[in-house]
Amino acid sequence: METLKNPLKPEVYTERVRPREEDIRGPYFRDQTAIIHSMPFRRLKHKTQVFFSPDNDHVCTRMEHTLHVATIASAICRAFGLDVDLAQAIAFGHDLGHAPFGHRGEEVLQDLLKDQGGFHHELYALRVVDKLANDGAGLNLTYGVRDGIICHCGEKYEKEISPRSDKVDLEGIKKLGIYPASYEGAIVRMADKVSYLGRDLEDAIRAGLVDEDQVPPGIKQKLGRKNGEIIDTLVKDIITQTQGTGRISLSEENHQLMKALYDFNMKNIYTSPPLEEYGLFSEKILRTLFEELTSVYQRYGEDQERYDHDPVPLFRRFGRHLDKYSQIYQKEKTPAPAIVGDYIAGMTDDYALKCIHEVFIPEPLKFDIPRGMHEA
Repeated sequence: METLKNPLKPEVYTERVRPREEDIRGPYFRDQTAIIHSMPFRRLKHKTQVFFSPDNDHVCTRMEHTLHVATIASAICRAFGLDVDLAQAIAFGHDLGHAPFGHRGEEVLQDLLKDQGGFHHELYALRVVDKLANDGAGLNLTYGVRDGIICHCGEKYEKEISPRSDKVDLEGIKKLGIYPASYEGAIVRMADKVSYLGRDLEDAIRAGLVDEDQVPPGIKQKLGRKNGEIIDTLVKDIITQTQGTGRISLSEENHQLMKALYDFNMKNIYTSPPLEEYGLFSEKILRTLFEELTSVYQRYGEDQERYDHDPVPLFRRFGRHLDKYSQIYQKEKTPAPAIVGDYIAGMTDDYALKCIHEVFIPEPLKFDIPRGMHEA
């Protein structure tokens, strides 16, 4: 099978934010370990994929989705002699910028931060890996991984993707649409779409949102009934269609079927009444947290002692966040909404729920019962 060749020189892809001597792991496997050991990656296990703050261990979370993308991308890369380590590193990091409560959370932050340029998880993921992770030091990833992360955009359903042929300043990217500069990045971008459609459908059927009989017959017969079958069909199709063309492609038939499955999921899952109702709750939670944190920041500013003595645990932790990232915020002259946005975007679903509880319900008073006194 033909080996695909990336358009840029190899040294472009391995260039880091800060020079460092590579070790036995190689540049991209080192990037994988840096991402996996980071706090933003660990939080993915408690971030929404579709269903908010699930109490069922078998419901897909952002962590599981990330692993699906990595395995799908790796399979396609193996077929064309591409760098599996690079693809997996991109996949592991591609969703580190997701807000709590999935895309509904992203929409809320997009509105709250519209005067700061908005919020897109793809663009924000680069900020996470370059500046916020590792206690503000960043992960110092390679250009190829950083490029794949910021350019992954899994919500656009193109039939084929070709890597761009120029190196760009990644921090200068302010809007979505730019393609990755590597085949590995293009494959992750395609794998992102392949990974979640069938998995979301499985969860919806298990939750009783969708009956399997509702799924259009063409989708079940030609793509598959289960997530594994759908993934297998689409991965084989991508490999077949890509061979000899130099473009990461789907056949016209399977592209239309994938779009049909997305449209079905959008109508019956993503915008279903139960998820819309949960979405309203999550929106109230995030807007309230944004308002409360902005208010406390306006009151206390950089006065760490005042945060430390606030009765609300959330505000005390927010003060420590400000202290940890003070050098970044001072250097950037970061406005208050963007600082609050950083803090909220890093939350898991469960942590956001805990914070809203702390805002409205005070910590219980602690009584030191004298010796010898007993309850009646």
